Amino acid sequence: MTIYNTYDQLAEIIANLDPEKILALKAYEEMQARLEDLIEKSKEGNLDRREKDELDHYIVLERLMRLAKIRAQSPNQTA
Repeated sequence: MTIYNTYDQLAEIIANLDPEKILALKAYEEMQARLEDLIEKSKEGNLDRREKDELDHYIVLERLMRLAKIRAQSPNQTA
């Protein structure tokens, strides 16, 4: 099993909670602004270690939620 299999399993659990609510989820404005700031700093090569870790966590969360939304849209299919 890889970490990606784990993401898939977690996405499946999340998607099965309430598909309509999962599909409606969006990042808070503050979170989106922070993510955009981190991405810009990363492109410029100006991230410190703490910021890189933070960006990595955002990327994991984004992937997990994307998988959950795919599963919520197609509950009988595997993404």
